[in-house]
Amino acid sequence: MRPGEIYLARFPFGDFPGMKLRPVLLLTGAVGSVPEVLVSYISSVIPSRLLPSDLVLDPVRPQFRSTNLKIISAVRLHKLATIHTSSLVRYLGVVDVSTFQIVAKKLAVFLGL
Repeated sequence: MRPGEIYLARFPFGDFPGMKLRPVLLLTGAVGSVPEVLVSYISSVIPSRLLPSDLVLDPVRPQFRSTNLKIISAVRLHKLATIHTSSLVRYLGVVDVSTFQIVAKKLAVFLGL
């Protein structure tokens, strides 16, 4: 597990208890003795107004083919969760280095770093 990889994972709901199976982008590798990863939510629902913390991944474009996403999706960097590695169900793909650098810049701006 490395930053930039995309997994199908059990992601916590924000407004009520429970988990939903969805794609996530790993922002960290496994951390701790009970390994957890920081992930960002990926949604196939593209908002009509993108937020500065959003990044659209279109699998038709060559730089996003390695994500193995089936349809255009948005990484929503304001929807973060720390999840146990056992919540990662299946590896899907990976973003390229330049895309992950964009993710890192957007995340730094969002967090005010």
